[in-house]
Amino acid sequence: MAKKQQGFTLIEIAIVLVIIGLLLGGVLKGQELIQSARVRNLISQQDGTKAAYFGFLDRFRALPGDYSQANPNIANVAATSNGNNNGRIETSGGGGGAIDEHIAAWEHLSKAGFINGSFTYAVVPETTGSAPTNPYARYLRVVYDAVYGTGAGAARHNLKTGNQIPSDIMAEIDRKIDDGNPVGGTFQFSTYDGGGTGGVAPVGGAAAQCYLATAWSSATVDTNCGGASLF
Repeated sequence: MAKKQQGFTLIEIAIVLVIIGLLLGGVLKGQELIQSARVRNLISQQDGTKAAYFGFLDRFRALPGDYSQANPNIANVAATSNGNNNGRIETSGGGGGAIDEHIAAWEHLSKAGFINGSFTYAVVPETTGSAPTNPYARYLRVVYDAVYGTGAGAARHNLKTGNQIPSDIMAEIDRKIDDGNPVGGTFQFSTYDGGGTGGVAPVGGAAAQCYLATAWSSATVDTNCGGASLF
């Protein structure tokens, strides 16, 4: 008696391959959507905070964090959160600020109604009660310093994204809001470590890891990068 042939037909194999292809396509599309959402979130944070910064400056004729009359003119701001009004948002340790003005900035902005949330000034390190975070749980910082690009530029006010951001996402952000160059334009690489405690080494990533020459690392992605929007 002839034995019955066992196995899959070409049609069945083709159907399985099509299903596998659809599943892989769905996974890749999902990852793409997640990455796009993170890029939009980070850009929204940068744009929203910059708008708040300039809105505050326009209303009070002073910088958030540096404002010496925040206590009498903004509800629920303590006198200990007043800056020295020297036109720079500085740290108390090395920048010459009377307080950690880069942290007080978030209290001034939030209690004046320029950003969502309610932050209360406290000396470094930052906490979730004193400063906002990026989608990777590292702190944003608005400050007057030269910690951006190659580090050789002049000190100026800038808004730092915080670290722990993959370099390919940094590249996409830079292409969307600036020129794609990590050491040029108004959005640049920064070694800022994201504040708070528990920073992951290398601190804020390194130039050779997050970018090479004038391009963000995308072929070999580094997961610990950050940037700064220059004002």
